[in-house]
Amino acid sequence: MSGRFINKILVLDDDAFVLKMTSRILEGLGCTSVTTCVSGVAALELLAIPDRCPELILLDLNMPGMDGVEFVRHLVDHRYTGSLILMSGESESLLQASEKLVRAHNISVLGRISKPATPEVLDEMLKKFALTYRNSLHSGNNAQREEELRAAIANGELINYYQPKVSVSSGKVEGVEALLRWRSPQDGMVQPYEFLGMAESSGLIHDLTRTILSNAFTQSKAWLDEGLSLRMAVNVSVFNLRSLDFADSVSVLAADAGVPPQNVELEVAESWLPMHDMRATLETLTRLHMKRFRLTIDEFGTGYLTINQLRGLPFDEIKIDRDFVNRIWIDAKARARYEAHLAVAKQLNLKICAVGVENIDDWHILSQTGCDYAQGSFIAKPMPAGELAGWMKAWQLRL
Repeated sequence: MSGRFINKILVLDDDAFVLKMTSRILEGLGCTSVTTCVSGVAALELLAIPDRCPELILLDLNMPGMDGVEFVRHLVDHRYTGSLILMSGESESLLQASEKLVRAHNISVLGRISKPATPEVLDEMLKKFALTYRNSLHSGNNAQREEELRAAIANGELINYYQPKVSVSSGKVEGVEALLRWRSPQDGMVQPYEFLGMAESSGLIHDLTRTILSNAFTQSKAWLDEGLSLRMAVNVSVFNLRSLDFADSVSVLAADAGVPPQNVELEVAESWLPMHDMRATLETLTRLHMKRFRLTIDEFGTGYLTINQLRGLPFDEIKIDRDFVNRIWIDAKARARYEAHLAVAKQLNLKICAVGVENIDDWHILSQTGCDYAQGSFIAKPMPAGELAGWMKAWQLRL
């Protein structure tokens, strides 16, 4: 990650060494406004000062006096609108329960960290947060930033990278996932986590999704003409799914490009599914399924779908989040969570893809347990479309 971020970030922990280490890591990742507190009482005083109120809080759960759970209750009283990262040296089960509690209070949770935090883990967490940069692209007010994104869409600055998805049993390349990038003339390649939140809040998410779909379908047709039939996966926002004309729009785009619906896979993150009111979303999902598009739940395990709720949704596949795949070859708890998700998929006759496969040891576990597909840096990182053919040759040699 590069750039300088001016978001106000608070690290709340009773351990002075942890505070110092965590703040140094954040500063090394580009965060220029990091504050630390050793108690919940001191942190609440910051929340009462408008220009010092943190937009992101890294919260230790087990503190003397006011613990992290009690602190969250005070955040609710303060109508806190920022995000949390939960930290603890306690068990994973406690972290999971605490995250569920925070989400029940409608407070955004980027994730949970077993202490001590590492630069790699914090880097991944920050990618889920709408960071504000010092440079020209991300400075200025929201209206200016929205206009920059609107112009980027109109000027063709949004491009797709593609990450391969392979069969675990055979190694065959089954498809690719289209991942959006902003190729800015001023700021170089901008990652999606830097502008997706703003696109959703401004309503530009619909134009942005149409752009990524159009780019993806055009590329899919080009590969089809070359004799390469790959399933094209595209992430869509729940804001797209709430639009009742979305299913027809996707169908028209695919037909105009000459891409069969069966070759298209639409992914939606589990944590974003509005289980309290699924009427509009479920209608769109059902119509997409009837039109023969494949539907996938992304980041499975990060939300709270029950097996009965999942049974009533028209999905074809689930993607296990990287947090439940990394180190399954050596971490018994991670292995148990992965196998639990695998069992749910098999019970519901859903295909399953493991995301974030980073080494051959994890790959071997996937193979032994009957996982269908895999994605991750062990296989390939996202790449421009022109690099796929060369990578496929190299992948065959590795197999």
